[in-house]
Amino acid sequence: MSRVWLYSLTIIIGLWVSATAAGGILPDNLAEWPVNIWCWTVFGLIYRNTDRKERIEMLTVLAFATPMELFFSEVWNIYEYQRGLMPLFVPAGHYFLFDLGRILARTFTANLALPILLPFVPMVAYGVYAGTDTSAVILLILVLAFTKFGPQPRLYAAMAWVALAMEILGTQLGNWTWDNEVPWTGLTARNPPLLVGAFYCLGDLLVNTTVVRFEEKASVGVYE
Repeated sequence: MSRVWLYSLTIIIGLWVSATAAGGILPDNLAEWPVNIWCWTVFGLIYRNTDRKERIEMLTVLAFATPMELFFSEVWNIYEYQRGLMPLFVPAGHYFLFDLGRILARTFTANLALPILLPFVPMVAYGVYAGTDTSAVILLILVLAFTKFGPQPRLYAAMAWVALAMEILGTQLGNWTWDNEVPWTGLTARNPPLLVGAFYCLGDLLVNTTVVRFEEKASVGVYE
């Protein structure tokens, strides 16, 4: 099975099992555990069988994603998980999403990275006009800046769409819910925010710059 299918099925089925307790088969307090076990088993097998460079990437994603998730959900409170605390499968899932975005980014050239983001512009404009997603302007600027000036423009463009698809699935199933009023800012947001990929782009940029310090021969991100 290719990694695209592995990651996609893991995310889709895993979120469904966690949100619905496998359609009511499992007790609610055990709903996350099959997903936890599966995700960390997959993560561990990939780690065992890959090279040093990807192992550094995997550990770096965990090192950044875990505290960022806890800050966003427990301190800033911009979203809340279905059962309170962040599920244990989430940090591993961040690597799956990162690697999935990287794989999909190989399917288009760097000169298409910015044009791929253009459909977001009228949607952001509407959200601002309607007052339902005023934070989208800031997030759009961030995504465009990452894509224009960051070291991996294809990755950031791909993550904007991949992250949105995953977030739509997770919010529709009820795995987590974004607050429509962004704390500390006076801004509004959709559930999920249209440009939620900005947070993932930030994480990817941090991973990129950190891993390069450990592995100077080649940069992390999209490689042919």
